[in-house]
Amino acid sequence: MRDIFTDAQVEEEIARLLTCDAVKLAKAEQRVLMRRRQYMYSLRTMEKRGKVLMAQGKTLADYDAKEAEEA
Repeated sequence: MRDIFTDAQVEEEIARLLTCDAVKLAKAEQRVLMRRRQYMYSLRTMEKRGKVLMAQGKTLADYDAKEAEEA
């Protein structure tokens, strides 16, 4: 049979788990993995935008020239 927890027991268990080194380690791993995934998604978006710009005939030299003008 499944255990039924009271609200107090749930809060107590959450507090215990938050101090557990194993949970802290798993959370750190998850942060790193999610950060890498988010970076990958950003790069994919940039790739798509870059392909659109390339189809419009834009090059890196165009943007390098714009940066030089602003400096």
